[in-house]
Amino acid sequence: MSANEVLGVPANASQEEIRAAYVSKVREFPPDRSPKEFEEIRDANETLRDPRRRAKAMLFSTAFTAPLVSLLEGHQSRRIFAGPRPWREVLKTK
Repeated sequence: MSANEVLGVPANASQEEIRAAYVSKVREFPPDRSPKEFEEIRDANETLRDPRRRAKAMLFSTAFTAPLVSLLEGHQSRRIFAGPRPWREVLKTK
């Protein structure tokens, strides 16, 4: 199950939508009553909050539906499709 499916948000959801979905899911599945579901929700939230992890998850996801440019918030969209080098720059860790 993808991170978007866990939180119930679309692939191109904004950070505010992700946060609202996370809070809603945590209220539904609190950590003291359902620890397994809470771990899935927490991992999905961490993946979707970090733009690099989100882009990697979407690249390797079988249910890729969002335009790639919308996943890389704040990056220059013209350089993304120029070849493999910009991908390494976007996805590398600091």
